[in-house]
Amino acid sequence: MTQQSTFMITAVIRSDQLTNLQRLLRSMNQAPGFANPRNRLLPYWQMQQLHVARFTILQANTNDDIRDYGVEPSDWPPTLCFIGDVDGAADLFLAELVIRAEPGLREIFSHCEDFESDCDNLLQWLHDHSRKPSANYINWRGRTVLQAREEQALSVALRARLNDLQQLQGDLRPRQLRRQLQAFVTEEIAARRLRLSDPLPAPAGWHLRNLINLVGVPLALLLLAPLMLLASPFYFARLRQLEESDPENTQRPERSHLQALVEQEDIDVSNHFNVFGQVKPGRLRLFTIKMGLLLLDYTSRHIYKRGYLTRVQTIHFARWVLLDNNRRVYFASNYDGSADSYMDDFINKVAWGLNLVFSNGVGYPRTRWLLKGGAEYEQKYKRTLRRNQLPSESWYKAYPGLTAYDLARNSRIRAGLEAPDPSDSEIRSWLALL
Repeated sequence: MTQQSTFMITAVIRSDQLTNLQRLLRSMNQAPGFANPRNRLLPYWQMQQLHVARFTILQANTNDDIRDYGVEPSDWPPTLCFIGDVDGAADLFLAELVIRAEPGLREIFSHCEDFESDCDNLLQWLHDHSRKPSANYINWRGRTVLQAREEQALSVALRARLNDLQQLQGDLRPRQLRRQLQAFVTEEIAARRLRLSDPLPAPAGWHLRNLINLVGVPLALLLLAPLMLLASPFYFARLRQLEESDPENTQRPERSHLQALVEQEDIDVSNHFNVFGQVKPGRLRLFTIKMGLLLLDYTSRHIYKRGYLTRVQTIHFARWVLLDNNRRVYFASNYDGSADSYMDDFINKVAWGLNLVFSNGVGYPRTRWLLKGGAEYEQKYKRTLRRNQLPSESWYKAYPGLTAYDLARNSRIRAGLEAPDPSDSEIRSWLALL
């Protein structure tokens, strides 16, 4: 299985350069918020390991909400955020990025406070401004950009060939059809019109780190279990006290804010989502969100790694990042369908999971015992989320027009083609995919 990684670069924007930077980033687009792969700044089309990427300006639009807790808001200047998900190691991708797009990167980051246009080592500057996620989700671990593109080409070719065979030869037995389709693919590969590459194996170090995480996290929790059990009555008593008194902020987002969000939605079958908010004050809330993100990251890495996050199957990539000395949290995702259907999917299928993490955010609808309430109050939840949502200045996806379901179906088509000795029923099911 190929290793996959994520990167995130942040830098404070110069106070007089926000508008200029927004204008520059939007020049990369072919539609609102939707990047042209062949834009002049970052030639995404040349980066064969890059699944998704975006530039977002993190602005604290709801900064004053924390005053309801009797806490003065901390200063947060507008900050440029560049994130992406890649095949292979993130360090190697950033090195390739600098080679292919150094002038464009310099032009973009020259709008930031601590970047000088004559910076000697751009790659080191990127590393110095990198941020690690507290939790990360990948829809199908190991499925590469190359695999997604090759399997889409295979599916298109097989459908066209199947249609030709049915028109020329009429009804054929399923097994005969499969043999002819296999022969066709063999010819197409020999002619180099199709490719079906084998995935590159992950390095041994990646497997070792994965194994350490697989064993180490539950072992650490097991060792801490007696202490956590003793502390649990005090924890839940205090949690319930906070839940009953925490302020809510469920006012409607401003129309202009909603318009900026809606303008760049539904251009592709997939969309991008940014939520940036504050963590509720107090050690208990910080402990709760950190534990929630730890469990989320663990299950995403070892359990929910084959096409779904609990019961939600529309997310391609997602991350949760604690920033500003753990006072703020940034959530970014790439998902299929509309924003409303995306929010409804979570509300209807995994509201408790939303509550586990997001209930520790300022303004979130009140929960009961951490898992109940909260997102179950649909309109309150949607208003809070939309108020804290930010647009992307420019977003890129390596395989536009394809949903997570499409990618999974294409992989099943390839697997069925390569299966050594399928039964007649398995062949019929495979042909139905075409």
